[in-house]
Amino acid sequence: MNFEQAIISQLEANANPKQALKMAAYMKNQFVFYGINSSTRKLICKEIYDQYGVPENAIEVAKVLFLRPHRECHYIAQELLLKAKKQWKEHHIEAIEWVILQNSWWDTVDFLASKVVGAYFQKWPDNKANITHRWNVSEDIWLIRTSIIFQLKYKAKVDTILLANSILPHTQNKAFFIRKAIGWALRSYADVNPSWVISFVKNNKLQPLSIKEALRKLPK
Repeated sequence: MNFEQAIISQLEANANPKQALKMAAYMKNQFVFYGINSSTRKLICKEIYDQYGVPENAIEVAKVLFLRPHRECHYIAQELLLKAKKQWKEHHIEAIEWVILQNSWWDTVDFLASKVVGAYFQKWPDNKANITHRWNVSEDIWLIRTSIIFQLKYKAKVDTILLANSILPHTQNKAFFIRKAIGWALRSYADVNPSWVISFVKNNKLQPLSIKEALRKLPK
């Protein structure tokens, strides 16, 4: 039995059909679930990692898991991608982008954007502007959202020029996940530079949801 087989075996053994229906409903029935909560899933993964370690071909294993129907497989796959950071090569941004586009919804895209993509561009910062621009001008809302929020964990190291350039083309974008992403990215940066965020909101015509999210933690 290999890493992937061990994961599937344990997920099937711990499946909870009643809970699976509730989890699927929460995600608007876009995915099927085994019905395994986060804490149980992490315990399963810990046991598997203790036994097998991180697979030497972790990126390929993650891609295979992302093609499986159950949402827990996608969560494990994205966590595996991050855990295998030492295996990353510069060209693996292609695999990361591929994963973003598989079974896309906010719960996986936000993890991949803020943790996986964010970490990738810290390793290869020279690729950051060109790749995120390509995503930003695409027609895929998940690539656009990624280009806006990938700096969430950068805090004081946020590239404000890049942040502004990722937001400004989409200030009138009606997609909920884009409007929300704009507000979220600004709110996160407001933790370290509230004056920049206040000035940006004041000087640019953002939609109400984006403004509300951007200023939510700041004094009125």
